Amino acid sequence: MSSRDDPSRPPLALIVGCAGPRLGDDEARFLAEARPLGFILFARNCEHPGQVRTLVAELRSAVGSADAPVLIDQEGGRVARLRPPHWYAGRPARAFADLHKRDPGAGVEAIWLHARLIADDLASLGIDVDCAPVVDVPAPDGHDVIGDRASGTEPPPVIALARAFAEGLAAGGVAPMIKHMPGHGRARVDSHVALPVVQATLASLRAFDFPPFRALRDIPWAMTAHVVYSAIDHALPATASPRVIGEVIRGEIGYDGLLLSDDISMGALSGTLAERTRAILAAGCDVVLHCSGDLAEAQAIADAARPLDAAALRRLARARAWRSAPSPFDRSAALARLETLLAPLVA
Repeated sequence: MSSRDDPSRPPLALIVGCAGPRLGDDEARFLAEARPLGFILFARNCEHPGQVRTLVAELRSAVGSADAPVLIDQEGGRVARLRPPHWYAGRPARAFADLHKRDPGAGVEAIWLHARLIADDLASLGIDVDCAPVVDVPAPDGHDVIGDRASGTEPPPVIALARAFAEGLAAGGVAPMIKHMPGHGRARVDSHVALPVVQATLASLRAFDFPPFRALRDIPWAMTAHVVYSAIDHALPATASPRVIGEVIRGEIGYDGLLLSDDISMGALSGTLAERTRAILAAGCDVVLHCSGDLAEAQAIADAARPLDAAALRRLARARAWRSAPSPFDRSAALARLETLLAPLVA
């Protein structure tokens, strides 16, 4: 009996996408064989609520796990996989940062309502993890890949608003995920395309980039950055660096939640997909993320991956326990209150 035929083995340390709005037969066979930990959805997978609920159920059924995590990037603004007319998309984090500058209490309340509305949509579809909030603090010369996705330009507002976003999701029964650890805000190139190299001193990183992640280190999920921090590891991006993960993320920042790589297919990384997978897991990431839905790529990654180890299983159990049932929620009242809070920005 192979390890993949053993129903008692832990799930594979992999989260994968699928190609379209319906699960294909070949995809279902792959999922049943590989048994990845969970899934991530994109706009290509989401047509209308009934279709998404069916797809989520099919994905979980394929791996034989009713609680397999289903992820999505639903930040609001330009990063929103679910959009009107079926779903709330909202504004980017910068809008709440602008409000926070004028009225800190209003900014915190508004972004909590924003996240609670997002959670209301996700929970109704069976999606239980949102890859948000962004906790990066953008530098003035940083690439716009973060840009208006950041909830401030200094650590204190980022901490306050990201915390409120995370709590809004949690109130709706959805787990948040902080990203991109230990900080993507100084990157001058888009890591989707090329490898950013940040040459800031360790003292500067400690003062500017790390504090929001340290303040939110209790959040059950986190995503790494495909960024080189030359003051820590001059050669390897954080995702594949044992020094960055071990000494900074797990050590100095003190994060002991489930650590997910950013998308393994991004242009910042080098080597084959199998080589990337082995390097990422060896560096200390708990789970590899593959987003494209390309089945041949997913197979190559699955062949190189391993089941979740004991530490990852402990972190996964804690992440599942962190979630609770949604609290009572009046969606219409929340939308009206949010509109009132944001009105000064358009006055």
